[in-house]
Amino acid sequence: MTPTKTPLRRLLAALIFALCGVFALSACGSGSGGSEDSSDSASASDSSGTWPRTVEDDNGDEVTIDSQPKSIVSTSVTLTGSLLAADAPVKATGITQANTPVSDDKGFFTQWGDVAEQRGVKALSGITTKPEEVAAENPDLIIVSKTGQDSAMEQLDQLKEIGAPVFVVDYADKDWQDVTEKLGEVTGHEQQAEDVVKKYEDKLAEVKDAIELPEQPTTALNYNPSRDGSGSKANIWTDKSAQGRMLEELGFELTTVPDDAKSTSSQMGQRDDIVPVGSENLSKAITGKTAVIFNADDKKVQAFEKDQLVADTDAVKENRVYAMGLDSFRLDYYSAGNVLDVIKKEFGK
Repeated sequence: MTPTKTPLRRLLAALIFALCGVFALSACGSGSGGSEDSSDSASASDSSGTWPRTVEDDNGDEVTIDSQPKSIVSTSVTLTGSLLAADAPVKATGITQANTPVSDDKGFFTQWGDVAEQRGVKALSGITTKPEEVAAENPDLIIVSKTGQDSAMEQLDQLKEIGAPVFVVDYADKDWQDVTEKLGEVTGHEQQAEDVVKKYEDKLAEVKDAIELPEQPTTALNYNPSRDGSGSKANIWTDKSAQGRMLEELGFELTTVPDDAKSTSSQMGQRDDIVPVGSENLSKAITGKTAVIFNADDKKVQAFEKDQLVADTDAVKENRVYAMGLDSFRLDYYSAGNVLDVIKKEFGK
């Protein structure tokens, strides 16, 4: 299991906060202004942080932000969930295809679509980022994903010409907690980001105490049933994935995929959070006594259980296959909480 980094991050944040308090007290003692003015200044500093600030993004650029952002455009629908969770002022966001099992009629992810509606977030017009459309929103901060289908790296130079700071985040090599805290730092919403991560950790601990684990070990996967006669495929989550780490933190024991079952032709083969598996090796790769399927509902579980390619696996034969919800592929604060709810419902004592 990969140990969580959050306690260390929280300790560092507390130390920084304490040092800031010491400096604030020193300023109050030496300044000529009244104590009320100093108190107001300290309060404002606590709420918005120190500006301008320079933060290194995941593209290796030092990005300077002059004042706390008040009008953010996120070109990445994946990153928008973490921005909303940290209560950052998102004015507009990139979208995914609308009206799918994971999206609403605007192209917002279902796990946070209601939140975006309540906050008046505008949906940009297409999946591909249009720099002129971003510019029309007059943003004071632009968020870009470095990887994924919602990445706007091809438009990065054009986005920089808009004049607002452009901050690149790579969500493929970090968990959603790290992403949320990184975005909290660049938006001045560090405390809000820390608060939602802590709230999630508390809920995870509560769920862990409330469940009885199914027979172990467990294979965690995304399952793609055959649609064109090419055979079913799967991506197996590893302990480097956010999904795998969540399960291990709850006490699940993850299986590993035998080397001779791994797909060598998939473009995802270089990633360490998933292992792609072709149809010819599904039964060899799914070795868990239990299987949990992400980005899945009961219909997908039924399709999996009827798939002759996995009919002889222990999980299918013993009827221990579980859906983790359609919104569980892209984990953020909202969808991770939903997965915990599903796990508590499925395995509650």
